[in-house]
Amino acid sequence: MCEKCKDTFYITTPIYYPSDKLHIGHAYCTVATDAIARYHRLKGEDVMFLTGTDEHGQKIEEKAKAAGVTPQEFVDNIVTGPKGILDLWKLMNISNDRFIRTTDDYHVAAVQRIFKKMYDSGDIYKGTYKGKYCTPCESFWTESQLKDGCCPDCGRPVVDAEEEAYFFRLSKYASRIRDLLVNTDFLQPKSRVNEMVKNFIDPGLEDLCVSRTSFTWGIPVTFDPKHVVYVWLDALTNYITALGYENDRYHDYKKYWPGINIVGKEIVRFHSIIWPAMLMSLGEPLPKHVYGHGWLVIDGGKMSKSKGNVVDPYVLAEMFGVDALRFFLLRTFPFGSDGNFSNELLINTINIDLANDLGNLVSRTTAMVEKYFGGTLPAEKQAGEFDDDLIAMLSGLRGRYMDQMEKFQLQNGLDEVFKCIQRANKYIDETMPWALAKDEAKKPRLAAVLYNLLESVRICTTLLLPFMPESCAKIFAQIGAGADVTTWDAAGKWGVLPQTVTVHKGEAIFPRIDAQAALAQLDALHEAQKKAALPAVELEPYAEETVDFDTFCKSDFRAVKVKACEAVKKSDKLLKFTLDDGTGTDRQILSGIHKFYEPEALVGKTLVAIVNLPPRKMMGLESCGMLLSAVHTEHGEEKLNLIMVDDKIPAGAKLC
Repeated sequence: MCEKCKDTFYITTPIYYPSDKLHIGHAYCTVATDAIARYHRLKGEDVMFLTGTDEHGQKIEEKAKAAGVTPQEFVDNIVTGPKGILDLWKLMNISNDRFIRTTDDYHVAAVQRIFKKMYDSGDIYKGTYKGKYCTPCESFWTESQLKDGCCPDCGRPVVDAEEEAYFFRLSKYASRIRDLLVNTDFLQPKSRVNEMVKNFIDPGLEDLCVSRTSFTWGIPVTFDPKHVVYVWLDALTNYITALGYENDRYHDYKKYWPGINIVGKEIVRFHSIIWPAMLMSLGEPLPKHVYGHGWLVIDGGKMSKSKGNVVDPYVLAEMFGVDALRFFLLRTFPFGSDGNFSNELLINTINIDLANDLGNLVSRTTAMVEKYFGGTLPAEKQAGEFDDDLIAMLSGLRGRYMDQMEKFQLQNGLDEVFKCIQRANKYIDETMPWALAKDEAKKPRLAAVLYNLLESVRICTTLLLPFMPESCAKIFAQIGAGADVTTWDAAGKWGVLPQTVTVHKGEAIFPRIDAQAALAQLDALHEAQKKAALPAVELEPYAEETVDFDTFCKSDFRAVKVKACEAVKKSDKLLKFTLDDGTGTDRQILSGIHKFYEPEALVGKTLVAIVNLPPRKMMGLESCGMLLSAVHTEHGEEKLNLIMVDDKIPAGAKLC
């Protein structure tokens, strides 16, 4: 098919927030989107697949300060540094066509034009914001939206915020958004619609804050530069700026837009309400669909760095293989629902589906072709009992698979394939090739049986390409299937493999895993990671190297007594300590622990500080050292305790 005649298909992941390394939950979303993109390429469509990073905001600015680097250096480390986001997507064999960073110059310029366009139309206006703000989520909330006084998304405390800001007239589009959600299939799965309407539309949509003045790490508003564009207008527009909207970097906006946005359920609100309202304001087409998938959870709780329950995809990919990990994520969990992750489930899925069913089918079939026919099937074949049932099932597989894939039901598409793989394994038991091989007169029948098995493997493996591309290529090589018989068209036909095909039996594609040994290894790795964990969560991306004993001894730990303690103005987190460190001169240290302590409760306490760190500025104040604390998770909530010692210990006493 000529390139101009192809149907186009545009799909995106959310752009990920690089405040820390990504975990298996992020990989789940991206692998799923990758499988959908690969499926549409397999069908012969012209696919554009976008992913990227959302790099602005107060949280990044604060983490960069804590790490002693600029915000750009901070995000560069997580996005492009060793084992960063780009490395993770390369490891997971993600086939994205473009990668956008909201710090890219073309996106910055486009956002500024979009902001001005909406301002000129009257849909953005200046006002004053008063409300509840969650820094980790970069979200404002009304009092009624809070859950137990905390952010309804992440459960963390919120703070009162008041500042001059620009607002988007979101309320203007409430009725149109309600109609979009209720009367179309725009938001999927449909189960998400009631939550959006009940919790956000029916109570009354409020206008949306789209600029901030309390931090500077963002895109400046061109006509009012003390304001930076607030995260959601900056982030959501990436889906069109990456195609060239309001910029000259790319020129295929009209070719690919509108597309499909795949997002986690926690950001469905922004994508199904705010995002279409912005496009309505701009007069641009709405996405074809927003699909909100579920979370991977551990013991019923969402994976979160602050909860200390994240799973490292690098570890799992190294132990079990990238394709096995990709397969597990998409085979095991219904894409629209939450899935309870466990290492035991991962190992069982690999052993049962990949090693026992698919791997065993490929291994047994190629081994029998080599054993009974020297690796090449003869032309003469004889049909027999059980053939018609197998052929009918495999001939209809592509249609059943497509029905599920078009609805984003990836796990059901895989289920259709594995029903056929299981049927082919049963066919071996029914036809008993080893018995046929004992009678020379039955060799034509034996050849037909083995050909039918190879054809079954060919069709199933072609439809597994979006999920396990590298492993499928290995299977094709073993069964002698060239590129001309592994296409979408060929997957819908029976008898495409050459009648005299030659196989090339190789090593097992999916070796069986020793579950007990693997789980013991994972437990040991987990314990080692816990022991190596540093109390300062914010510094984790920059503190991965071990230190020797001599280096450790260079740290000067001293007992310090708190003479005074007060909150730092314009900061929700920082406390300013005036300390007696035994030198006769007061020492000032700033610590981001206001969430856990009120300043007056700490006066007179004896704490422990590292006093030979270089000074650094925080909120314009100099901090000379660091107070030691212990961090842990309790009932899913982060807890912090300052290290306090006996008041009998004099100020300045060295700890060793």
